[in-house]
Amino acid sequence: MALARPRPRLGDLIEISRFGYAHWAIYVGDGYVVHLAPASEIAGAGAASVLSALTNKAIVKKEPLSVVAGGDNYRVNNKHDDRYPPLPSNKIVKRAEELVGQELPYSLTSDNCEHFVNDLRYGVSRSDQVTGAVTTVGVAAGLLAAASLVGILLARSKRERQ
Repeated sequence: MALARPRPRLGDLIEISRFGYAHWAIYVGDGYVVHLAPASEIAGAGAASVLSALTNKAIVKKEPLSVVAGGDNYRVNNKHDDRYPPLPSNKIVKRAEELVGQELPYSLTSDNCEHFVNDLRYGVSRSDQVTGAVTTVGVAAGLLAAASLVGILLARSKRERQ
């Protein structure tokens, strides 16, 4: 039995699960979403973020959610509604539709598809994927530095005992 797909409402954030990351779009009605896609005309939604990152540019596209998601799972994820009040849905859709066809700067760390949709819904450009990755790298670097310091102190202690 197939899982029922979520029914998005106008202005909802759509999180599409890709291998290793999430692609984000905003629902604009009649089965369509607006999202950032690679500036090149190379097809393949799964490669969208990679291709955009290589060119530092992306195009705002309006496409059927079924095409953008392909076979990947997706869900409505308005995860910041408790932190930021969403703009009225008609304003979100209007802003998204006005951007369709425009080429925008793209950066994995500051101008990605998640920044884009959060800005449309909340007026706040943010990406939890980036924040999470930066935190993970920071923690790993801190642990590595601590391990190095312990190693240096142990080596010094060993030398002093000899």
